[in-house]
Amino acid sequence: MSAIVDFLEGRGVDGRGRTLDQVLAFDDAALERHHDFIQWLFPLSEPSGAVAGSPVLSPGDVAAIRTSTVSANGLQRAAARMAAFYRGNDHWLVRFDHNHLRITRILKSLRLLLGDAPADAFRRGVLDRVEAAGGPVDATAVRHWLRA
Repeated sequence: MSAIVDFLEGRGVDGRGRTLDQVLAFDDAALERHHDFIQWLFPLSEPSGAVAGSPVLSPGDVAAIRTSTVSANGLQRAAARMAAFYRGNDHWLVRFDHNHLRITRILKSLRLLLGDAPADAFRRGVLDRVEAAGGPVDATAVRHWLRA
């Protein structure tokens, strides 16, 4: 297995030596403060432009994650934690915020690894929050979410 599959399955650690359970146990302040975990919770097939050395999914990783109920469970838990973060905090409901990039990553990763339904559900929750706040997020970010 690869480091990212091991991490998502709870057998490995991220680049800072943290397990999936440790990252998911971060309080909201820690989720906001740390910028090197999102690439591990929601990996993609392209390198991160924000955090050098983050995992990049190989075709084998994608296949392994798609067929593993343990990996799927890890991703679902990560999505639930981040959805709770976005529901419980308003600081990202501004025109520009680094969380907007995180949301795009989450949507792309969920779509790639779990399919359309989980990605669409996450996006719906985010868009509902934006709408309820009066639409403060820049339209470019929203367009990225709609395409992700």
